[in-house]
Amino acid sequence: MSASIQSSGGVITCRAAVAWGPGQPLVLEEVEVAPPKSMEIRVKVVCTSLCRSDVTQWQSQAQPDLFPRIFGHEASGIVEGIGDGVTEFEIGDHVLTVFIGECGRCTHCRSSKSNMCQNLGLERRGLMHSDQMTRFRVKGRPAYHYCAVSSFSEYIVVHSGCAVKINPTVRMDRACLLSCGVAAGIGAAWNVADISKESTIVIFGLGTVGLSVAQAAKIRGASRIIGVDINPEKFEKGKTFGVTEYINPDECREPVQQVIKKLTDGGADFSFECIGDTDIVSTALQSCCDGWGVTVTLGVPKTKPEVSTHYAFLLTGRTLKGSLFGGWKPKSDLPSLVDKYSNGEIKLDELVTHEIPFERINDAFDLMREGSCLRCVIHMQKEL
Repeated sequence: MSASIQSSGGVITCRAAVAWGPGQPLVLEEVEVAPPKSMEIRVKVVCTSLCRSDVTQWQSQAQPDLFPRIFGHEASGIVEGIGDGVTEFEIGDHVLTVFIGECGRCTHCRSSKSNMCQNLGLERRGLMHSDQMTRFRVKGRPAYHYCAVSSFSEYIVVHSGCAVKINPTVRMDRACLLSCGVAAGIGAAWNVADISKESTIVIFGLGTVGLSVAQAAKIRGASRIIGVDINPEKFEKGKTFGVTEYINPDECREPVQQVIKKLTDGGADFSFECIGDTDIVSTALQSCCDGWGVTVTLGVPKTKPEVSTHYAFLLTGRTLKGSLFGGWKPKSDLPSLVDKYSNGEIKLDELVTHEIPFERINDAFDLMREGSCLRCVIHMQKEL
Protein backbone atom coordinates (compact mmCIF):
# COMPACT_ATOMS: atom_id res chain seq x y z
CA MET A 1 0.00 0.00 0.00
CA SER A 2 1.48 3.35 -0.98
CA ALA A 3 0.20 6.90 -0.93
CA SER A 4 -1.44 8.07 -4.12
CA ILE A 5 -2.96 11.38 -5.18
CA GLN A 6 -6.28 10.65 -6.87
CA SER A 7 -6.55 14.12 -8.38
CA SER A 8 -4.50 17.29 -8.25
CA GLY A 9 -5.22 18.83 -4.88
CA GLY A 10 -7.79 16.13 -4.27
CA VAL A 11 -8.14 13.19 -1.93
CA ILE A 12 -5.00 11.21 -1.02
CA THR A 13 -5.10 7.52 -0.21
CA CYS A 14 -2.34 6.47 2.19
CA ARG A 15 -1.53 4.30 5.18
CA ALA A 16 -2.51 5.20 8.73
CA ALA A 17 -2.32 3.35 12.04
CA VAL A 18 -5.96 3.25 13.09
CA ALA A 19 -7.16 2.56 16.62
CA TRP A 20 -10.58 0.92 16.40
CA GLY A 21 -11.23 1.00 20.12
CA PRO A 22 -9.65 1.93 23.46
CA GLY A 23 -6.49 -0.10 24.04
CA GLN A 24 -6.91 -2.16 20.88
CA PRO A 25 -3.75 -2.75 18.79
CA LEU A 26 -3.33 -0.24 15.98
CA VAL A 27 -4.13 -1.52 12.50
CA LEU A 28 -2.41 -0.25 9.37
CA GLU A 29 -5.33 0.70 7.16
CA GLU A 30 -5.79 2.46 3.86
CA VAL A 31 -7.33 5.84 4.64
CA GLU A 32 -8.55 8.75 2.57
CA VAL A 33 -7.15 12.16 3.46
CA ALA A 34 -9.17 15.13 2.24
CA PRO A 35 -7.52 18.16 0.63
CA PRO A 36 -6.84 21.13 2.89
CA LYS A 37 -9.65 23.63 3.37
CA SER A 38 -9.29 27.35 3.96
CA MET A 39 -6.30 28.18 6.20
CA GLU A 40 -5.18 24.54 6.28
CA ILE A 41 -2.21 22.66 4.88
CA ARG A 42 -1.67 19.01 4.03
CA VAL A 43 1.58 17.51 5.27
CA LYS A 44 3.54 14.44 4.28
CA VAL A 45 4.64 13.08 7.65
CA VAL A 46 8.30 12.03 7.61
CA CYS A 47 8.89 11.18 11.26
CA THR A 48 6.80 11.09 14.39
CA SER A 49 7.70 10.24 17.96
CA LEU A 50 5.47 8.52 20.47
CA CYS A 51 4.44 10.62 23.46
CA ARG A 52 3.10 9.22 26.72
CA SER A 53 -0.14 11.18 26.21
CA ASP A 54 -0.80 9.22 22.99
CA VAL A 55 -0.68 6.00 25.00
CA THR A 56 -2.74 7.44 27.86
CA GLN A 57 -5.55 8.59 25.58
CA TRP A 58 -5.43 5.40 23.50
CA GLN A 59 -5.95 3.35 26.67
CA SER A 60 -8.59 5.66 28.14
CA GLN A 61 -12.20 4.54 28.30
CA ALA A 62 -13.39 8.14 28.78
CA GLN A 63 -14.32 8.79 25.12
CA PRO A 64 -15.28 5.45 23.55
CA ASP A 65 -17.33 7.27 20.91
CA LEU A 66 -14.17 8.86 19.41
CA PHE A 67 -13.17 5.76 17.47
CA PRO A 68 -11.91 4.83 14.94
CA ARG A 69 -9.16 7.30 15.73
CA ILE A 70 -5.70 8.17 14.47
CA PHE A 71 -3.33 9.16 17.26
CA GLY A 72 0.08 10.89 17.19
CA HIS A 73 1.07 14.54 17.48
CA GLU A 74 4.88 14.89 17.67
CA ALA A 75 5.72 15.08 14.00
CA SER A 76 7.95 16.55 11.34
CA GLY A 77 6.95 16.63 7.70
CA ILE A 78 6.86 18.35 4.34
CA VAL A 79 4.06 20.59 3.09
CA GLU A 80 2.27 18.85 0.21
CA GLY A 81 -0.86 20.95 -0.21
CA ILE A 82 -2.01 24.46 0.68
CA GLY A 83 -5.57 25.65 1.28
CA ASP A 84 -7.09 29.01 0.44
CA GLY A 85 -5.82 31.95 2.43
CA VAL A 86 -2.52 30.37 3.49
CA THR A 87 0.38 32.67 2.70
CA GLU A 88 3.15 31.67 5.11
CA PHE A 89 3.84 28.19 3.67
CA GLU A 90 4.94 26.88 0.30
CA ILE A 91 4.93 23.39 -1.15
CA GLY A 92 8.08 21.64 0.06
CA ASP A 93 8.48 23.56 3.32
CA HIS A 94 9.69 21.51 6.28
CA VAL A 95 7.39 21.85 9.28
CA LEU A 96 6.71 20.67 12.81
CA THR A 97 3.13 20.03 13.86
CA VAL A 98 1.91 21.34 17.22
CA PHE A 99 -1.04 20.33 19.37
CA ILE A 100 -1.87 23.92 20.31
CA GLY A 101 -1.74 26.60 17.67
CA GLU A 102 -1.09 30.30 17.45
CA CYS A 103 -3.58 32.35 15.46
CA GLY A 104 -1.76 35.60 16.22
CA ARG A 105 -5.03 37.54 16.57
CA CYS A 106 -6.80 36.51 19.79
CA THR A 107 -6.36 38.09 23.22
CA HIS A 108 -4.00 35.36 24.42
CA CYS A 109 -1.84 35.39 21.29
CA ARG A 110 -1.44 39.15 21.60
CA SER A 111 -0.48 38.85 25.27
CA SER A 112 3.03 38.05 26.45
CA LYS A 113 1.49 36.27 29.45
CA SER A 114 -0.09 33.30 27.68
CA ASN A 115 0.28 30.70 24.94
CA MET A 116 -3.33 29.51 25.21
CA CYS A 117 -4.68 30.49 21.79
CA GLN A 118 -8.44 31.01 21.98
CA ASN A 119 -9.00 29.83 18.42
CA LEU A 120 -6.51 26.98 18.14
CA GLY A 121 -6.27 25.72 21.70
CA LEU A 122 -6.19 22.14 22.94
CA GLU A 123 -8.62 20.08 20.84
CA ARG A 124 -10.56 17.42 22.76
CA ARG A 125 -13.27 16.07 20.44
CA GLY A 126 -11.24 14.57 17.61
CA LEU A 127 -12.28 17.13 14.99
CA MET A 128 -10.72 20.01 13.09
CA HIS A 129 -10.79 23.46 14.67
CA SER A 130 -12.26 25.24 11.66
CA ASP A 131 -15.44 23.28 10.96
CA GLN A 132 -15.68 20.53 13.62
CA MET A 133 -15.34 17.86 10.96
CA THR A 134 -12.71 15.21 10.20
CA ARG A 135 -10.38 15.03 7.20
CA PHE A 136 -10.01 11.21 7.39
CA ARG A 137 -12.14 8.37 6.12
CA VAL A 138 -11.45 4.68 6.69
CA LYS A 139 -13.55 1.85 5.28
CA GLY A 140 -16.22 4.32 4.29
CA ARG A 141 -16.59 5.99 7.67
CA PRO A 142 -15.04 9.06 9.33
CA ALA A 143 -11.97 8.60 11.51
CA TYR A 144 -11.30 10.98 14.38
CA HIS A 145 -8.23 13.16 14.82
CA TYR A 146 -6.05 13.45 17.91
CA CYS A 147 -4.79 16.83 19.15
CA ALA A 148 -5.74 18.25 15.72
CA VAL A 149 -2.67 16.47 14.28
CA SER A 150 -2.97 12.63 13.99
CA SER A 151 0.61 12.03 12.90
CA PHE A 152 0.26 8.24 12.75
CA SER A 153 -0.83 8.74 9.16
CA GLU A 154 1.47 9.19 6.17
CA TYR A 155 -0.45 12.33 5.20
CA ILE A 156 -2.37 14.69 7.47
CA VAL A 157 -4.29 17.93 7.29
CA VAL A 158 -3.64 20.56 9.95
CA HIS A 159 -4.62 24.17 10.46
CA SER A 160 -1.82 26.42 9.27
CA GLY A 161 -1.71 27.88 12.77
CA CYS A 162 -0.77 24.43 14.10
CA ALA A 163 2.35 24.07 11.97
CA VAL A 164 5.75 25.69 12.33
CA LYS A 165 8.17 26.20 9.46
CA ILE A 166 11.70 25.02 10.30
CA ASN A 167 15.14 25.04 8.72
CA PRO A 168 15.22 22.28 6.07
CA THR A 169 18.76 21.29 7.04
CA VAL A 170 17.69 20.10 10.51
CA ARG A 171 17.26 16.35 11.01
CA MET A 172 13.55 15.64 10.88
CA ASP A 173 13.97 12.47 12.95
CA ARG A 174 15.13 14.64 15.84
CA ALA A 175 13.24 17.89 15.35
CA CYS A 176 9.92 16.05 15.82
CA LEU A 177 10.73 15.71 19.54
CA LEU A 178 10.28 19.47 19.89
CA SER A 179 6.62 19.23 18.89
CA CYS A 180 5.64 18.40 22.47
CA GLY A 181 7.58 16.69 25.27
CA VAL A 182 11.03 18.22 25.04
CA ALA A 183 9.74 21.72 24.41
CA ALA A 184 7.27 21.30 27.28
CA GLY A 185 10.03 20.40 29.73
CA ILE A 186 12.45 23.10 28.66
CA GLY A 187 9.73 25.74 28.64
CA ALA A 188 8.45 24.74 32.08
CA ALA A 189 11.92 25.45 33.47
CA TRP A 190 12.64 28.61 31.52
CA ASN A 191 9.29 30.27 30.90
CA VAL A 192 6.97 29.04 33.65
CA ALA A 193 9.31 28.58 36.64
CA ASP A 194 12.00 30.98 35.39
CA ILE A 195 14.72 29.01 37.18
CA SER A 196 17.45 31.15 38.69
CA LYS A 197 21.18 30.51 38.91
CA GLU A 198 22.45 28.49 41.90
CA SER A 199 18.95 27.25 42.70
CA THR A 200 17.97 23.77 43.88
CA ILE A 201 15.62 21.78 41.65
CA VAL A 202 13.62 18.61 42.32
CA ILE A 203 12.15 16.71 39.37
CA PHE A 204 9.54 13.99 39.90
CA GLY A 205 9.78 11.60 36.95
CA LEU A 206 12.87 11.23 34.78
CA GLY A 207 11.18 10.53 31.48
CA THR A 208 11.60 12.70 28.40
CA VAL A 209 9.83 15.67 29.98
CA GLY A 210 11.69 15.43 33.29
CA LEU A 211 15.07 15.08 31.59
CA SER A 212 14.24 18.11 29.45
CA VAL A 213 13.54 20.08 32.63
CA ALA A 214 16.90 18.90 33.95
CA GLN A 215 18.88 20.03 30.94
CA ALA A 216 17.11 23.40 30.98
CA ALA A 217 17.90 23.81 34.68
CA LYS A 218 21.54 22.95 34.06
CA ILE A 219 21.75 25.54 31.29
CA ARG A 220 20.27 28.12 33.66
CA GLY A 221 22.99 27.34 36.21
CA ALA A 222 21.06 25.41 38.86
CA SER A 223 23.47 24.13 41.51
CA ARG A 224 21.54 20.98 42.51
CA ILE A 225 19.20 18.98 40.31
CA ILE A 226 17.57 16.13 42.23
CA GLY A 227 15.80 13.44 40.26
CA VAL A 228 13.02 11.38 41.85
CA ASP A 229 12.10 8.14 40.10
CA ILE A 230 11.42 4.52 41.06
CA ASN A 231 13.62 3.26 38.21
CA PRO A 232 17.29 3.46 39.28
CA GLU A 233 18.42 3.14 35.66
CA LYS A 234 17.02 6.62 35.06
CA PHE A 235 19.76 8.17 37.20
CA GLU A 236 22.54 7.17 34.81
CA LYS A 237 20.61 8.69 31.92
CA GLY A 238 19.80 11.69 34.09
CA LYS A 239 23.48 12.47 34.64
CA THR A 240 23.77 13.18 30.91
CA PHE A 241 21.16 15.91 31.29
CA GLY A 242 22.47 17.45 34.50
CA VAL A 243 20.86 15.46 37.31
CA THR A 244 23.24 15.63 40.28
CA GLU A 245 21.41 13.48 42.86
CA TYR A 246 18.87 10.70 42.77
CA ILE A 247 16.10 9.55 45.13
CA ASN A 248 14.14 6.33 44.77
CA PRO A 249 10.90 6.73 46.79
CA ASP A 250 10.63 2.95 47.11
CA GLU A 251 13.86 2.95 49.10
CA CYS A 252 12.90 5.79 51.46
CA ARG A 253 11.92 5.04 55.07
CA GLU A 254 9.85 8.21 55.29
CA PRO A 255 7.78 10.26 52.83
CA VAL A 256 9.93 11.47 49.99
CA GLN A 257 9.03 15.11 50.66
CA GLN A 258 10.56 14.77 54.12
CA VAL A 259 13.70 13.27 52.64
CA ILE A 260 13.96 16.18 50.23
CA LYS A 261 13.40 18.81 52.93
CA LYS A 262 16.19 17.32 55.02
CA LEU A 263 18.47 17.00 52.03
CA THR A 264 17.91 20.63 51.03
CA ASP A 265 17.71 22.27 54.46
CA GLY A 266 14.03 23.16 54.27
CA GLY A 267 12.98 22.44 50.71
CA ALA A 268 13.87 23.05 47.09
CA ASP A 269 13.54 26.35 45.28
CA PHE A 270 11.66 24.68 42.42
CA SER A 271 9.95 21.32 41.98
CA PHE A 272 8.44 19.79 38.85
CA GLU A 273 5.77 17.10 38.58
CA CYS A 274 6.48 15.31 35.29
CA ILE A 275 4.67 12.02 35.87
CA GLY A 276 1.00 12.73 35.35
CA ASP A 277 -0.04 11.79 38.88
CA THR A 278 -2.08 14.39 40.74
CA ASP A 279 -1.12 12.90 44.11
CA ILE A 280 2.49 13.73 43.29
CA VAL A 281 1.51 17.39 42.77
CA SER A 282 0.93 17.73 46.51
CA THR A 283 4.16 15.85 47.23
CA ALA A 284 6.08 18.18 44.92
CA LEU A 285 4.51 21.23 46.58
CA GLN A 286 5.51 19.97 50.02
CA SER A 287 9.07 19.42 48.73
CA CYS A 288 9.48 23.15 48.12
CA CYS A 289 10.65 25.65 50.68
CA ASP A 290 8.46 28.18 52.46
CA GLY A 291 8.40 31.73 51.18
CA TRP A 292 9.39 31.35 47.56
CA GLY A 293 9.16 27.69 46.59
CA VAL A 294 7.55 27.12 43.17
CA THR A 295 6.00 23.88 41.97
CA VAL A 296 5.19 23.38 38.30
CA THR A 297 2.93 20.54 37.20
CA LEU A 298 3.12 19.45 33.58
CA GLY A 299 2.27 15.75 33.51
CA VAL A 300 -0.99 14.55 31.93
CA PRO A 301 -2.99 12.61 34.56
CA LYS A 302 -3.99 9.07 33.64
CA THR A 303 -6.64 8.98 36.39
CA LYS A 304 -7.94 11.26 39.16
CA PRO A 305 -7.63 14.69 37.54
CA GLU A 306 -8.40 16.60 40.76
CA VAL A 307 -5.51 18.11 42.72
CA SER A 308 -5.76 18.20 46.53
CA THR A 309 -3.40 19.82 49.02
CA HIS A 310 -3.54 21.59 52.36
CA TYR A 311 -4.10 25.36 52.11
CA ALA A 312 -1.21 25.95 54.55
CA PHE A 313 1.34 25.03 51.88
CA LEU A 314 0.12 28.00 49.84
CA LEU A 315 -0.43 30.27 52.82
CA THR A 316 3.25 29.95 53.72
CA GLY A 317 4.34 31.35 50.37
CA ARG A 318 4.62 28.40 48.04
CA THR A 319 3.30 28.76 44.49
CA LEU A 320 1.67 26.06 42.36
CA LYS A 321 1.69 26.66 38.62
CA GLY A 322 0.40 24.69 35.65
CA SER A 323 2.24 24.47 32.36
CA LEU A 324 0.99 23.57 28.89
CA PHE A 325 3.65 23.24 26.21
CA GLY A 326 6.07 25.04 28.48
CA GLY A 327 4.49 28.41 27.87
CA TRP A 328 5.89 28.55 24.34
CA LYS A 329 3.96 30.34 21.62
CA PRO A 330 4.60 27.64 19.02
CA LYS A 331 4.95 29.62 15.81
CA SER A 332 6.85 32.47 17.47
CA ASP A 333 9.14 30.43 19.70
CA LEU A 334 9.76 26.94 18.31
CA PRO A 335 12.12 28.00 15.48
CA SER A 336 14.54 29.32 18.10
CA LEU A 337 14.48 25.97 19.93
CA VAL A 338 15.21 24.18 16.67
CA ASP A 339 18.16 26.52 16.18
CA LYS A 340 19.42 25.75 19.69
CA TYR A 341 19.44 22.06 18.81
CA SER A 342 21.28 22.77 15.56
CA ASN A 343 23.86 24.80 17.48
CA GLY A 344 24.37 22.07 20.09
CA GLU A 345 22.83 24.12 22.90
CA ILE A 346 20.12 21.58 23.77
CA LYS A 347 20.12 17.77 23.59
CA LEU A 348 17.70 15.72 21.50
CA ASP A 349 19.72 12.79 20.18
CA GLU A 350 20.27 11.36 23.66
CA LEU A 351 16.52 11.15 24.24
CA VAL A 352 15.93 8.85 21.26
CA THR A 353 16.22 5.29 22.57
CA HIS A 354 14.50 3.46 19.70
CA GLU A 355 13.84 4.02 15.99
CA ILE A 356 11.37 1.81 14.16
CA PRO A 357 9.57 1.68 10.80
CA PHE A 358 5.91 2.60 10.59
CA GLU A 359 4.95 -1.05 10.12
CA ARG A 360 6.06 -1.80 13.70
CA ILE A 361 4.25 1.05 15.42
CA ASN A 362 2.63 -1.30 17.94
CA ASP A 363 6.13 -2.16 19.16
CA ALA A 364 6.56 1.49 20.12
CA PHE A 365 3.39 1.35 22.20
CA ASP A 366 4.64 -1.80 23.93
CA LEU A 367 7.97 -0.15 24.74
CA MET A 368 6.27 2.91 26.20
CA ARG A 369 3.88 0.84 28.33
CA GLU A 370 6.77 -1.27 29.62
CA GLY A 371 8.78 1.83 30.51
CA SER A 372 11.56 0.64 28.20
CA CYS A 373 11.98 3.81 26.16
CA LEU A 374 12.24 7.56 26.38
CA ARG A 375 11.37 8.60 22.86
CA CYS A 376 10.75 6.13 20.07
CA VAL A 377 10.99 7.75 16.63
CA ILE A 378 8.74 6.20 14.01
CA HIS A 379 9.88 6.56 10.42
CA MET A 380 6.71 7.01 8.40
CA GLN A 381 7.95 7.02 4.83
CA LYS A 382 9.92 4.34 3.03
CA GLU A 383 11.27 7.02 0.75
CA LEU A 384 11.46 10.79 1.09
